[in-house]
Amino acid sequence: MRGAVDLSSLRNRPAAPTTPAPAASAPAGAPAGALPLVFDVTDATFGEVLELSRTVPVVIDLWAEWCGPCKQLSPVLEKVVTELAGRLVLAKVDVDANPQLAQGFRAQSIPMVLALVAGQPVPLFTGAVPEQQVRDVFAQLLQLAAQHGVTGTVPIADGDPAAAAEEPPLPPLHAEAFAAIEEGDYARAISAYEQALSENPRDADARAGLGQVRLLDRVQGADLQAARAAAAAEPQGVPAQFLVADLDVVGGHVDDAFGRLLDLFAALPSDERAPVRERLLELFGIVGDDDARVIRARARLASLLF
Repeated sequence: MRGAVDLSSLRNRPAAPTTPAPAASAPAGAPAGALPLVFDVTDATFGEVLELSRTVPVVIDLWAEWCGPCKQLSPVLEKVVTELAGRLVLAKVDVDANPQLAQGFRAQSIPMVLALVAGQPVPLFTGAVPEQQVRDVFAQLLQLAAQHGVTGTVPIADGDPAAAAEEPPLPPLHAEAFAAIEEGDYARAISAYEQALSENPRDADARAGLGQVRLLDRVQGADLQAARAAAAAEPQGVPAQFLVADLDVVGGHVDDAFGRLLDLFAALPSDERAPVRERLLELFGIVGDDDARVIRARARLASLLF
């Protein structure tokens, strides 16, 4: 499992054994008994959260009071976490109040969402994304966690406001895609999302989900070192450069992915550039239009077009 950040400086207690427990205990500062599904984490309590992630996946939401997109995204995260009924928890980090965590996570822009699985960071997305995309990403996270033996659940705390939320029904094609993602059947998920878009071209959730699943399908089974070697041997080979860029996005190296594709775009003849531009736009949508890295890459792309 490849992480996007180095958490070594944030560990304030010894690592726990890697064997997962059947149930999780609350981190410091949480109420006794059942664990709330959503709680705040600080520089001082982060070590407890790392340990908790060995039992159940922990989603980290980096936010700030002044951040408008954060206020849009946080209720969506809490809603989807509640729907999953203890299969993962949400730890909220106020970056202004916890500069050590913000620095450790290399939070260049917020909202920034990642996860901890068995103590290791897993990049998820940056920026306010549609609710369906959040569901799809969390389904993929649960699949990844299961591969690493992190399959515990937490009991829902009595009186937890999030516990009272009702799970809204998904549209049939979205539900089919969601189930397929949980089973690792990306081809079936792609087909479901494509059908949803054919029926409603304005379905933003289906479009976002389709981009995420296509990306995961493209990198499934790919070897990063072999892909990098192939790209180095063929600097203007579009398929080879595309694969490394996809792997970099999945691994959290977004600037590297965008820089690679923009360099490729600049090097190609004008009549061969269209596929590169289309791939860049697709990746922009996955990362989030409000993300600072997307804004910078869009500006460079515009300068190359005109």
